[in-house]
Amino acid sequence: MSQTILSGGTTPEDKDRRSLVKRMQANGFNFALPALILLLLFFVVPVLSLLLRSVTEPVTGFQNYAELFGTATYAKVFLNTFMVSALVTALSLLVGFPVSWMLAIMPQRWATILFAIVLLSMWTNLLARTYAWMVLLQRTGVINKTLLDLGLIDSPLPLVNNLVGVTIGMTYIMLPFIILPLYGVIKKIDPAILQAASLCGASRWQALTRVLLPLSFQGMAAGGLMVFVMSLGYFVTPALLGGTSNMMLAELIAQLVQSLVDWGLGGAAAFVLLVVTLLLYSLQLKFVGVQKGGQ
Repeated sequence: MSQTILSGGTTPEDKDRRSLVKRMQANGFNFALPALILLLLFFVVPVLSLLLRSVTEPVTGFQNYAELFGTATYAKVFLNTFMVSALVTALSLLVGFPVSWMLAIMPQRWATILFAIVLLSMWTNLLARTYAWMVLLQRTGVINKTLLDLGLIDSPLPLVNNLVGVTIGMTYIMLPFIILPLYGVIKKIDPAILQAASLCGASRWQALTRVLLPLSFQGMAAGGLMVFVMSLGYFVTPALLGGTSNMMLAELIAQLVQSLVDWGLGGAAAFVLLVVTLLLYSLQLKFVGVQKGGQ
């Protein structure tokens, strides 16, 4: 104790420990430095360049943002983007939760097969999956033919070149991004908790809504945010299944930059998309992260 007091509260062991921590931190930064340089060169610099163009082309000012938010055509594109993204997220959660729960409780052999099917659908080429939905959803496709043969409809339903087809195709593509995080969370839930709820008189519905869903909230929030953000910037499926009359934001940016060569307006649209994404991520950190830390 006297040695600690004389040295100002620091012993040789404390100095060695601090020195070790500093060396570990320095080594960690050295390992991360190549990734940070890569991120700086291929993400930060292009984004800043695009932001600069959005306020300097064709003239300096915020006229690109004024046009983006003040034109009815662009407002419709924003509406389509957020509406489809929210609907795809809700449908993905609605379909993905039962699949994740089934994966968690079914026998391991069947769970492995179903899990492999989910992964296979995610690993299949995106264009192939989108073209498959184009074949299924067209007026002479399998879905319309089946409904006609069953007498459920009198004429083929318009399922492509509209937002209905975009929503169906994107929901199918996004399902694995909901199922995988939800499965990881549900798998960790002790079955004894649900059994205890049943023994205390809870019905199946009460056990689902008051026990299982709150315990699965972290996975639902993580998967839902991932799907929503990915849907905001999705390009291939909306372009093929939606058409130009039902354009979404990513397709608008591509047309502004590639076809119209309007880097200023395209940069403004891209920056708006980036800001929305960062805001959603910050909201998740604020609310979901705080709740996680308090549990």
